[in-house]
Amino acid sequence: MSRVDVGIVMGSDSDLAVMAESAKALEQFGVPYEMVVASAHRHPEKVARYAREAAGAGLKVIIAGAGGAAHLPGVIASMTILPVIGVPVAIPPLGGVDALYAIVQMPQGVPVATVAVNGSFNAGLLAVEILGLADPQLREQLSSYRQGLAAKVEEKDSRLRELGYRRYRDGKGEG
Repeated sequence: MSRVDVGIVMGSDSDLAVMAESAKALEQFGVPYEMVVASAHRHPEKVARYAREAAGAGLKVIIAGAGGAAHLPGVIASMTILPVIGVPVAIPPLGGVDALYAIVQMPQGVPVATVAVNGSFNAGLLAVEILGLADPQLREQLSSYRQGLAAKVEEKDSRLRELGYRRYRDGKGEG
């Protein structure tokens, strides 16, 4: 079996579209991961087993996404000492604010790092940053990634100054 550094866990396959963004971020940096559906409410035994066995299986970070009551990240965090990153997933009727509050309101002693509602890509990047603490190559990749972001800002600023805000906003000259 190949090495897996990050576990991406979701409460339901309906969370897959959001959680796939974590996978995209990890793939961009060549970080091996696995994806798992494990509901804290519908299959708590599976969640407990996954959380308790994660470190022994070689995982270094867990990204857990859930909507509504969003207990999955906190339950996992309560059963492992690995860093857990919670992704609140937007679902009706509250649009994810309920999940956000559920994930960020962890009791003292059981932290869950939390990103924005549907902020799964940033969760993947945060996992890369955590792994980068022990991996100079990942740190260099992150540095290059950030430099690329800065270069895009400079390009957009230059284009805005060249076109003026009206033409830039209206898309004239884009491309």
